[in-house]
Amino acid sequence: MDGFSRRNILKAGGALGAVGALSIASPAHAWTWSPTGSVAGTGAGLDPRWVWDEEADPLVASLLDRGDVTQVNTLLRTWTKNGQPLPAGLPADLRDFMERARQLPSWADQGKLDLAVEFNKKRGLYLGVLYGLASGMMSTVIPKEARAVYYSQGGADMKDRISKTAKLGYDIGSNNAYCPDGEMIVTAVKTRLVHAAVRHLLPQSPYWSQVADEEIPISQRDMMVTWHSLPTTVMQKLVAWKVPIPSNESAAFLHSWQVGAHMLGIKDEYIPASWAEANSQAAQVLTPILAPTPEGIKLADILLNLGSSVDAGILSKPILGAFTRFMLGDQIANWLKIGREPIWDPLLKVAWGPFIAVREGLLPFPLAPEAYWLFDEFLRKAALLFLSEARPISIEIPDSNRPS
Repeated sequence: MDGFSRRNILKAGGALGAVGALSIASPAHAWTWSPTGSVAGTGAGLDPRWVWDEEADPLVASLLDRGDVTQVNTLLRTWTKNGQPLPAGLPADLRDFMERARQLPSWADQGKLDLAVEFNKKRGLYLGVLYGLASGMMSTVIPKEARAVYYSQGGADMKDRISKTAKLGYDIGSNNAYCPDGEMIVTAVKTRLVHAAVRHLLPQSPYWSQVADEEIPISQRDMMVTWHSLPTTVMQKLVAWKVPIPSNESAAFLHSWQVGAHMLGIKDEYIPASWAEANSQAAQVLTPILAPTPEGIKLADILLNLGSSVDAGILSKPILGAFTRFMLGDQIANWLKIGREPIWDPLLKVAWGPFIAVREGLLPFPLAPEAYWLFDEFLRKAALLFLSEARPISIEIPDSNRPS
């Protein structure tokens, strides 16, 4: 495309970039999911691989080019609660954008958001484990995400990067996620700014450019892939474990993540309106693209070491690896070079189902209480580990890539 590259198109506007790039979309990866299945119920049907964030991207690129990012980050450290006014002194164009971006969509249902809180209270232990060992580990075999994380500024300090990722899961599950005294809106808007900065910066990285199969990272399709690694994967696992969930609570959990997707800058026409639509879209965009990368293998090792550095017993690296193998399967575990565990691998296969049934009151207490308490202790410690990584932390706009 010469000088009129997709990157230049992006600066002029993501929607135009989408139209201009349609002609080079590979038929093998053609976008066939219909916007009639979205929360919008309608849409242009453009392949989200060629759609980014036409509002945030040129704005943040301008902030970086103007040298305003350091000052902006300093000011935004004081903006921590949804209902807080934006800090004085922000650039006018950024302030105007953030005032728009912090507004909930017109279709947000407060009743469903309140019910989602009840779901999160009941399933908090499961959610902590699933966000960490299903969603978190799955992210390391999403090639584009693994490369983007590894070569961006956050890749230089993965403990900090993981903490910021965990904050999203923590905030969306909190009692007041979208209320004035909550933090989910703040987290989502700041994350949207970070994504825009990475789109501008990462193409300048000689390391990322050598391995990437795209010119611009974090497309709308990439964001939906990551989204499916979270709520869609979590619900699929809960269903597979036969955890009894009332339909209204299941719908409420989905709704909290639908609102979250909108707040992160995903267009409504790409956000599934139901679990059936979510599963359909995930089958097209998530499952087929899972694959190992050198970057993802390194990230997985860091994530597994996160637990063993905290607790050398029940959260040791081998046990976390066994749970990863159990949740994501042998192929992904082998990709990530996770060894087999002679005790935990067969124990999980045989005893996890009955443990869940006992925990949910569907079976009487088992004959082997040791396994029950072992699993229960793992749930508690793993949930505490992965969700407590959301300790007070500032999500800030990067101004550079990983230095090496």
